[in-house]
Formats: sequence, C-alpha cells, structure tokens
Amino acid sequence: MKTRYALPFYLGGAVAARAGDEMSGPALMLAGFALAGSTTDASSLLAGLTVAAAVGGPVLGALLDRARRPGRLLAGALVLYAAGLTTVLVGLGDWPFPVTVLVAVATGLLGPALSGGWTAQLPRVVGRTRLPRANALDAMTFSAASLAGPALAGGVAGALGATTAVAVSVALVVVALPAAWALPAAGGLPAAGGLPAAGGPPSARVLPRARALPPAGALSVAPSRIGAAARSVSGDLAAGLRTIVGRPTLARATVTSVVSCAAQGMLMACAAPLGERVLGGAERSAMLLTCVAVSALAADAVLARFPRAVAPDTVVWAAALVEAAGLGLVAVAVVAGQGLTLIVAALVLGIGEGPQLAALFAVRHRESPERLRGQIFTTGASLKITGFALGAAAAGPVASRSLTAASAAAAGVALLAALAPWSMRMAARVRP
Repeated sequence: MKTRYALPFYLGGAVAARAGDEMSGPALMLAGFALAGSTTDASSLLAGLTVAAAVGGPVLGALLDRARRPGRLLAGALVLYAAGLTTVLVGLGDWPFPVTVLVAVATGLLGPALSGGWTAQLPRVVGRTRLPRANALDAMTFSAASLAGPALAGGVAGALGATTAVAVSVALVVVALPAAWALPAAGGLPAAGGLPAAGGPPSARVLPRARALPPAGALSVAPSRIGAAARSVSGDLAAGLRTIVGRPTLARATVTSVVSCAAQGMLMACAAPLGERVLGGAERSAMLLTCVAVSALAADAVLARFPRAVAPDTVVWAAALVEAAGLGLVAVAVVAGQGLTLIVAALVLGIGEGPQLAALFAVRHRESPERLRGQIFTTGASLKITGFALGAAAAGPVASRSLTAASAAAAGVALLAALAPWSMRMAARVRP
C-alpha cells in the first residue's frame, strides 16, 4: 500500500486542505462583517471556529488511532468541516447570530483534522527511512498554505465578494478528499508499540496496548459494549496525555511550540497597527505576514535538503530563539519607524517558524507510540491553536495602548519558549 500511495499525492491533498483552512478564517471574518455588519460579530465567528479545537483535537485523534482506515475517517471530518463552513455562510444574515456562532464552534471541533490528523498518517505513506525528508516537505505545506490562504481570501473577496471567498475555501477542502480517502490502512502494531523514545531502548517507556473495539454489529445491539468502547476511548485519551507529559523530549518540544505560538498570536494582534504605523497603511500588514510565510517556506526547503543536519530537539528551541530575535527587531522597527527593518524582522521570524514546525513533527513521530500517534498530533495542534488565540487576546489591549510594548512582550514570550526546555530539565533534576 505504501508503494501505491505516492508522497506527492499526500502533499497535494495536505496543501489543498490546509490552504482551505487558512483561507476559511479570514474569508469567514470578511463574510461576517459584510453580512452581519459588525466587526464584533465577524471576530466572534473567527473565535468560534478556533476555540473548539482544544476539545475536538484529542477526541478526533483518539478515533483516528482506533480506525482501521484512518483515511476514511479523515475524509469524513473534511466533509463535515466543509459542510459546517457552508452552513455558517447560509445562516449569516438569516439566522439568529448566536445560532450561527454555535455552528462555527461545532465546525471548529474538526479543525485539527486538517493539521495534526493528516500529518499523523505520514509514516504509513513513506515509512521510517524516508520520514525525515518527507517530514520537512510536509511542514512546507503549512508554510505554503499560510502564504496562499489569506492572500486568496483577500483577493477573491475583493474581486468576487466575501461569500465567494468562503465558497472557494470550502472547495479547496473538498479537493483534498480523494487524497484523504486513499490514505494507507493502519498496519500491525510494532512489538515495541511504536518508535522508541530518545534515550531509551525500544522496549522502554511503552504504554500498554489498547483493547480492541468490539465489532460494529455488536455495538448496535449491546449498549453495555458501547459503554465499554467509550471507556476505552477515554482511556486512550488519558494515555495520550500521559505520553505527552511523561516523555521528557516530547513534553519539552510541546511546551516550546505552544509558547512560541502564543508569541506568534501576539504578533498577529499587532499586524494591522504595525502596517498602519510603520508601512503606511493597515492593509499593508498582509505584506508582513507574506514575508513571514515566504521565509518559512524557504527555510523548510533548505531543511528538506539536509533533514538530518541538526537534531530536531535542538532545532525546536533554537528556532524559538530566532523568533525572539525577529520579534525584537519588530519592536526596534516600531521605535525607529523603519519599514525595511520591519520586513527584515518578518524574514527572520519566518526562518524560525518554518524549521521549528518541521522539527516538532520529527520529535512527535519519534516519540509517539503507533497506537497514539494521531491523538498526540491532534492534541498538539489543539494546544498550539489555543496558545495562538491566548497570545492574540492578551496582546490586543496592550497593542492599542503601546505597540512597542506589545512587540517587546511578544519577543519576551518567544524567549521564554526558547528557555522552556532548559528550565524543564533543571526542574526534573531537582525533583526528588
């Protein structure tokens, strides 16, 4: 099956789904403003679409891990996500707005399927020997999507209207369906339960196997077995969280990535005022985000050529340090009022963001037991989305008073992300 499912097919489906996801947020916000006539309503729609990811990610990951054909489940999640976006669009202006927001929240539960749920299937596509390079290429799809999605949303909305922009984002998600549906089936579990953790033999730190789900027919006739299956899924959820917390290298990479995402969210909250104050117009803030995405894509391309040059654990924290430097340059650009400095800062920020994501994936693939890989990826994606949202929410009020303070605070948060692995190591050594 691995030889019949080509990596370019996987990458094409991933970039289409992720571009649709990246496009859907801005497009939905523009449509909300156009049809509901309120900035508050528009931002509420975007918040509703993202806030539910923290709940939906772990559950969706647990179900993907238990599925014999995870691609079919992933395709179903894409269909429901596209249907949810379409329902929100239909309801705008006609339904009570709280109902529309609830639909957006329900749709957001499936958001992690487009990020972590897809990446968790990569080892079944390429195998372990080709995984490092494939992992870097997979990270490039995120950078490409973050570059194309917002640009498409703005371009289509300006030319054909915001509702058409939402429809195009739905179409991109639908285009990814064949690649998701054809993903390889789950194979037999390795004797060690997955890839061994760094620093230990293959038999070390392996969680017990999950109990098999009862046959589908038995579920329909035996309510007690339904309860047993639900308890088994909840047990898998607990096992996934224990794995993230209990494997030190995975825990350190997760904390660093989440705190880094909070810093990125803080930059997002500053983007419009940065464009207005430094670049000459709020609409030019898109140029800043484009520079970040282009730089991240170029850095990932270099990493794909030399996937084993630096250990991924090192790249995760070193990339956070680069991000801190980039965000520090943003604060300098605000004080000096220099647009060129701001563009350089965005390029530096992208050099950190792109490789950090690829390295994070490499750590997750290495540390995740086979039966929990999907859950660990989707849980990690959920935590990052939550960190991004919290960072944006915290920086907004600060940016309205002092853009310099907000930019400097973002740099400080990124620096904390770089220092997190060291502080966690020190805490583990002094723990009795």
